[in-house]
Amino acid sequence: MNFAVLSFAVLFCGSTLAHDGGNITERERSTEALSCFPVHDLLIQFGALTEKVKAMETRMQESEKQILELTKKGAVKYKNCIEEFIEHFDHFDQNVLFYTEKPEVIFSAVAGRGNTDFGPFNTDITLIFRRVITNVGNAYSQSTGVFVAPVAGVYYFTIFFHAGGEHAGMLLLFKNQELMVMTHDHKTKHDNGGNDPADNGGNAVFLQLQRGDQVYVRMPANSYVWGSDFHTTFSGFLVTEM
Repeated sequence: MNFAVLSFAVLFCGSTLAHDGGNITERERSTEALSCFPVHDLLIQFGALTEKVKAMETRMQESEKQILELTKKGAVKYKNCIEEFIEHFDHFDQNVLFYTEKPEVIFSAVAGRGNTDFGPFNTDITLIFRRVITNVGNAYSQSTGVFVAPVAGVYYFTIFFHAGGEHAGMLLLFKNQELMVMTHDHKTKHDNGGNDPADNGGNAVFLQLQRGDQVYVRMPANSYVWGSDFHTTFSGFLVTEM
């Protein structure tokens, strides 16, 4: 492009001199020829400026590529940081929930029947412990005698009874329809001089429960317990949530 412009300028100057060659002197011709040289210098400067502009455009394009690459790297790094933060936040949030929102489940109840025998009956019954001492979380029902697990976890249960010895004393601890543990004492024989006028028994167990599982105490037919407000008990609490 610069060469074409330069050639045109040279041809223009030459044609001008040739056209007027017959009418001007040699000195005038030299003066007119010299008048074309500033145009030549301008074209050279313009060409140099054009090259500088092209170089600047090239550098700008390279800079844009570098900025774009850095932006992509920055976006990836930022995304990784966000994902890592979310992962840690979720873990932290779970720990916070574990420590701050863990349900408290503790209960203890006594058979309670006004200091009289409770049984024996002709059939198995669910023993209702009517005098509630503690019922944190309200998982134990005073009306049904059934404990319903509010959350999945490991629970600890205990059963104790006192009986007069006239009949066999027996309590069975069930999880849903499955017998877990029991406590039993045979009927006292009165031919031993009356040295064993009363019977006692107890047991304890850890149970892994799902939410909604039921735990309750059954008393078999022909057995009985002392139904006072202080002797025969059913207790339990949540050890750990799962």
